[in-house]
Amino acid sequence: MSRPRDADYSASAFVIEFKSVGKTYRSLLGNSVKAVEEFSLVVRAGEILGIAGPNGAGKSTLIAMMLGYLRPTTGSVEIDGSSPRHYVERNGVGYLSELVAIPPKWRAQTALVRSATLAGIPDAEIPQRVDYVVDLLGLGEHRDKKVKALSKGNLQRLGLAQALLRDEKILVLDEPTHGLDPLWTQRFRDIVDDLRRPDRTILIASHNLDELQRLADRVAIIDRGRLQRLVSTGYEHAAPAQTRFRIAVAAGHDLVRAAFPQAEEAGRDEFDVTVSSLQQLNSVLGDLIAKGVLIASVVPERSVLEQQFREAVGES
Repeated sequence: MSRPRDADYSASAFVIEFKSVGKTYRSLLGNSVKAVEEFSLVVRAGEILGIAGPNGAGKSTLIAMMLGYLRPTTGSVEIDGSSPRHYVERNGVGYLSELVAIPPKWRAQTALVRSATLAGIPDAEIPQRVDYVVDLLGLGEHRDKKVKALSKGNLQRLGLAQALLRDEKILVLDEPTHGLDPLWTQRFRDIVDDLRRPDRTILIASHNLDELQRLADRVAIIDRGRLQRLVSTGYEHAAPAQTRFRIAVAAGHDLVRAAFPQAEEAGRDEFDVTVSSLQQLNSVLGDLIAKGVLIASVVPERSVLEQQFREAVGES
């Protein structure tokens, strides 16, 4: 399913709105730490929003306030015009926490059935919903295993299965690919694409910028508790700037060197080149192809998101 990166979100009603939100933690000794400051953001129906930032940037605090676990010190959070706690109690939210905590002696099947019961799924529908998420997350051979016997990746998939038991309109996934192997990381991307629909909003908090580049329509970059930048991940939104690309060729090496005099050899059949715009890159590549150069791949050194992230929070 293709992603509507150029969708006009201003035309749809908002689902989640942060209004000048701040959160200050105070210790028993009277010390205070500002975890979030003056955070404002509107997340609309149909959108997949990524949340990225260094450790301690305030991502977990924002999620906790959005789910109603914490109250803002200043400002407010609303979901469809209601307070988060009221919305969650009335409608529910699919949530995968960063650390999947399930009693270790429970079996995977038991965990899913009990989670479905707590989520308010009617008893008659529980077997069908459990079978659905077990099949979706490839847990068939693990459903009778105790949680403590599951590998890190399988425990993560069990956590994802719990989050997807109900057909929620809001999904919040905190570090969803943590512990997943490459095969299941790819499968997760497919699942997220299948979950996209006009009336559903998905929030993904992750340190994996490559995953957010692939999955999210926009990414909120947070640092020191503030929204530093809101990035549209499509390359059509990239600002003109010098960008490095790695070009792999199967034939025509000398022509590539002539077209890009400043090219650096990055290994056998590969060159690192710097261009000022996508238009320049395509123009030169078009000429090279017309002259018979066989280009195997063209890959940016950094994605749009990674470039913006480094600018927003610094190389550190």
